[in-house]
Amino acid sequence: MTAAIKTDKLQRFKNLEFILGVLLVGGIGLAVIFSGWLFPGGGAELNLAYRLTPPLVEPGFPLGTDPLGRDILARVIIGGEISLKVGVYSALGAVVIGIIMGLVSGYYGGFLDIIVMRFADVQLALPFILLAITFIAVIGGGLTNMIILLIISQWVQYARLVRGSVLSLRDREFILSAKAIGVNDMRILFQHLLPNLIGPVIVLMTLNVANNILLESSLTFLGLGVDPVIPSWGGMLAEGRTYLQTAWWVSVFPGLAILLTVLGLNLLGDWLRDALDPTGRTSL
Repeated sequence: MTAAIKTDKLQRFKNLEFILGVLLVGGIGLAVIFSGWLFPGGGAELNLAYRLTPPLVEPGFPLGTDPLGRDILARVIIGGEISLKVGVYSALGAVVIGIIMGLVSGYYGGFLDIIVMRFADVQLALPFILLAITFIAVIGGGLTNMIILLIISQWVQYARLVRGSVLSLRDREFILSAKAIGVNDMRILFQHLLPNLIGPVIVLMTLNVANNILLESSLTFLGLGVDPVIPSWGGMLAEGRTYLQTAWWVSVFPGLAILLTVLGLNLLGDWLRDALDPTGRTSL
């Protein structure tokens, strides 16, 4: 009886977790998708007569304005496009490279496996901030370079995860049977092995999208990210730090957008982990 009650509580908690994650991520995603229609000016209109207007004072500026009189609501929603692009594109790029390297390394083993894994170990030993500063100093900043930087820094996680799964699967009966009937290696890798390990990869990708949004915001806040002219959550935080005591809303609302987006993605990632791996569920 007690176990049944605990299971029911856990199921309700997981359902709530999923619903809240979908609402947060879906709501922010829809706002970003329709941002061009909602704010055709791109949030760049200057109105110095309304500079640093507090929230809920002027009907046209429900979240207030920044030091140049720009609408905070418009800039938060439009800035979300940059943060979400960086988060999603960099995670997808790291997934593709990591899956290919992990499959090849784990399946073939030998010298190739040693080279890939030792390179991965060296990269994991490098602090991210050191890698970021070096990369940006040599290549430069900007949106595209930021995505490339995050792909370079994170493909290793997927490669190690996929390699470990391949090592546990490559000697299983269904793989040995496929080899015995003459199935080529590419078909074994992508039709037999990949579908059996894609679940953990999707979970890690979901969590990494949230992490990448935080990294992009942090680097942009430090002046190492996207162009300051382009609205982004990290850039808005950097612009508003001077006004924290006099105009808190300039920094608080983009910070709140980051918090809610990352929270929603983490909730979805946690739900996906349990949905794709029921044996790994935790109990309340």
